[in-house]
Amino acid sequence: MNRPVTRRVFLMTLAATGAALATSAQAQTLVDEKDAQAAALGYVADAKRVDVKKYPKFAASQNCTNCALYQGKATDKAGGCPLFAGKQVAGAGWCSAWAKKG
Repeated sequence: MNRPVTRRVFLMTLAATGAALATSAQAQTLVDEKDAQAAALGYVADAKRVDVKKYPKFAASQNCTNCALYQGKATDKAGGCPLFAGKQVAGAGWCSAWAKKG
């Protein structure tokens, strides 16, 4: 039994689809470590270069691919992150906003 699509459902679907298309259509570049937002979060493209004196809670097993914010697949070299809108982070990267996935 098909339900009629309500205006509200239609508009929510339209907004979600538009956002997804806009994100995928953008030529996303990698976040520059010198970018103000990246620097504020201590972002590095290679987690092996994390300043452990500045971030003592960092663990060697942490990187963007196993962060809850990472929007790519675990095998992707780069993926989206809501902290860096319109840009991608390196899968091997890290920042101080890292949160365990799952």
